[in-house]
Amino acid sequence: MASGQLSRAEALACSGCRHACHVMLYCDTNTLLFGSIPIRHIVLMQMRFDGLLGFPGGFVNLSEESLEAGLGRELLEELGVAFQILEEDHMDSCFAPASSPASSTSPRLITHFYTKKMEEGQIRAVETAAVTTATDHGQEVLGMVRVPLHSTKGGGGLASFLSHSFVGNARFQLLHTLLRLHLVAPEELREALARSLKIQARAAEELRAALAPVEGKTNLPHHSPAHTG
Repeated sequence: MASGQLSRAEALACSGCRHACHVMLYCDTNTLLFGSIPIRHIVLMQMRFDGLLGFPGGFVNLSEESLEAGLGRELLEELGVAFQILEEDHMDSCFAPASSPASSTSPRLITHFYTKKMEEGQIRAVETAAVTTATDHGQEVLGMVRVPLHSTKGGGGLASFLSHSFVGNARFQLLHTLLRLHLVAPEELREALARSLKIQARAAEELRAALAPVEGKTNLPHHSPAHTG
């Protein structure tokens, strides 16, 4: 078993651990981008309050609810739609990566990942409800996004998407699940990741260039307003 990976039973038996559940909602589609590029599948993620990409879900209190019931509660808050999440939808459990030195003194966090295949009409209904009825919209959740699984001639699409910042192990969960469900071929994913690294390198250069004039502004001497009277 990979480092950090746990069986469901091992995860539930972990004493003193916190638990968080998230789900990838997806469907098949025959839609074509620009009338020529097959989209193939719709995969939903979300932009979080902290500016990071992640999957719908959140913390679960096992003393009060099951993993699936807790995930369903979180989805109702974030998406505005009630879902029945089943144990058979469970994909994996994993210790979350430490985000800061302080986290080493906190209870370990275990993330549980689920997938739920839907019809395209149901996915569209989720997107609509997430904007119109979800209580967390505009607060904990800034909006739903579709993962572009295609690639354009200019190298855009999945490669650009993967170059963004993800929360915790959400990027790994996405990549692992795309392969496991055969939504993207391994060679396509390998090429997208290679392009993503180049995009990140260019972005770092652009950020350094953008920072220079900002630093110049902040380093200017401060002049107090003249006193009159």
